[in-house]
Amino acid sequence: MKTQRFAAFPIKPRDRRIMLYDFLIQPFGEFAFMKRSLVACLALALGSAPIGAILMLRRMSLFGEAMSHAILPGAAVGFLVAGFSLPAISVGGIIAGLVVAWAAGAATRATDQREDASFAAFYLIALALGVTLISTRGSSVDVMHILFGSVLAVDEAALLLLASVATLSLLILAAVYRPLLMDAFEPDFQFGGAIHHFIFLGLVVVNLVAAFQAMGSLMAVGLMMLPALAARYWAHSLPGIMLMATGIGALAGYGGLLLSFHANLPSGPAIVLVAGGGFLVSLLFGRARGLVQLLRRQPHLEA
Repeated sequence: MKTQRFAAFPIKPRDRRIMLYDFLIQPFGEFAFMKRSLVACLALALGSAPIGAILMLRRMSLFGEAMSHAILPGAAVGFLVAGFSLPAISVGGIIAGLVVAWAAGAATRATDQREDASFAAFYLIALALGVTLISTRGSSVDVMHILFGSVLAVDEAALLLLASVATLSLLILAAVYRPLLMDAFEPDFQFGGAIHHFIFLGLVVVNLVAAFQAMGSLMAVGLMMLPALAARYWAHSLPGIMLMATGIGALAGYGGLLLSFHANLPSGPAIVLVAGGGFLVSLLFGRARGLVQLLRRQPHLEA
């Protein structure tokens, strides 16, 4: 007696399209909070990634990390006064960040102290003060919310803030673009270099405060620096790096939200992990100074 063999049913192209739609698009089409989160990530990428590229050019990559912690005491004061109030936390964070940024910048220009050392000292003081303030009256849940944020809980008011900050940042960055480049390469060449430097520091602070609403204090710098660091392995010019960083940041936000949704992971860390994965891929395979390209260009010894 012959046994019957049942052939496996192949997946039809239409079924593949449905599966891809369910995985890649449906979460954003079905859930309003996913739509808001995606718009928030796009706004963060648009405003923060070009600033991250300039920070990298000026060798201030760790400055963004320092400032993301420096805004914590102001945000903590706003939280203690008004709870999770967007205006109170934003105003407090901006004030604290500007005080730390300008104080560290002034200390660097007035003394022989290196800029990274000045920022390290001031941001450590601010970080310790912020955690202390939150711990005095807040619960562990409040501390986790402020440190890690929740991009899935972004509302219309936070979206308006993010969009406004991104628009303002691009306009101001376009106005001070050339002076910033001159100040980066030759600080003593032009008059008013310190003014443009402090304007740029203010832009960094404002963008980090906006990102703080969605990503928290620890993750806020993720979409500012990782896309910029990845973009340098694909583009040679600063405008190209800015454009590439914006695209990488947007893709990281989209991919991180999908990873968070399907794998049930925290949204902020998932976005930063995807951005970190993009950096590692760029480090290895980037066409501009990637490791694979550098190994190919090395001359071989001839016998």
